[in-house]
Order: sequence, then C-alpha cells, then structure tokens
Amino acid sequence: MKTKEMILIALFTALTAIGAFIKIPIPPVPITLQLAFVVYAGIFLGAKKAFISQLLYLMIGLIGIPIFANGGGITYIFQPTFGYLIGFLLCATVIGYGMDRMKAISFSRVFGWGVLGLALVYLVGVFYLYGIVNLYFGKAMTMTAALQTGFIPFVVKDLIVLAIAAWTAVRVYPRVQRFQ
Repeated sequence: MKTKEMILIALFTALTAIGAFIKIPIPPVPITLQLAFVVYAGIFLGAKKAFISQLLYLMIGLIGIPIFANGGGITYIFQPTFGYLIGFLLCATVIGYGMDRMKAISFSRVFGWGVLGLALVYLVGVFYLYGIVNLYFGKAMTMTAALQTGFIPFVVKDLIVLAIAAWTAVRVYPRVQRFQ
C-alpha cells in the first residue's frame, strides 16, 4: 500500500471519529455526522480502502480510545448503537464497491449505491438495537419500537445526507481522480 493510500485511510478514519462528536444527543441513538464521512469514504476510497478505514475506526474505539459517539472500549459492543457502527463498515464497503465498478459517475448511481449502503446500516443497526435491548438489558422492545427508535427519526435526514454526498461526488470525484 502506498503512503498516500495510508494517509487517505487514516484521514477518513479520523473524519468518522470527528463525525461522532458532532452530534445531537437523542437517546438511545444520537444524530451524528458520521454517516456523511462513511459515505464519502466509500465514494473516494473504493471498497477495500473504505473497509480498512472503517475497520480501523472500530478497532481504535474498541481498544478503549473514546472515539464513538458515547465513548469507547470493548464493552461498547453492549451499547444499543454498536450495530450502526458495524453497519457503517458495510455501508462504506458497499458504496466503494459500487464506485469501483462505475464507468461513468452520476448522481443516480452514487445515490443508488448510497441507499443500498444505508439500508445495511439500518438493517444491522435496528436488529442490533432490538437484540441488545431485549437480550442484554432484559427490557421488552418490539421490532416496531426498534424501528420507531432507530430508523424512523433518522431516515429522512440520512437520505438528505446521501443526496448531498451524491451531488457533491458528481462534481468533486472526477477532479480528485485526476490526482490519483
């Protein structure tokens, strides 16, 4: 791996961490800017490097450095929001996969891959939320309640983030590719 690639991976790892701290604390799932940086990681790094950037983010947080929205450490796996972090890893990778195969970049293609990535964030995140609340915390939560807590309040905002990312990618991506 080239030095430039390692720097870009580290940059998107750091941006994802910074995005965790730009938040509106709504329990149990805060609104953060992480998704924007996760999406951009997929767009600009491609599948392999986006995966590494998000895996690195997870590893740094799990070893105890408080870079997640509510802290860090191995016990963070018991937080109701940890599934969304796993979903971020999948999201960046899927978007990167789509970008790697795109012959011509367009808003609809980038947005489409973004929707697929976002669907994975919510699929893993909501099921994880449901499981942790029911199994670990021992509280009764229906799947409907999990959707009302971890999906419905955020999906419109996240689709707007995707639209902005796709729109800016169409304008910026071709210029960035000239330097790689």
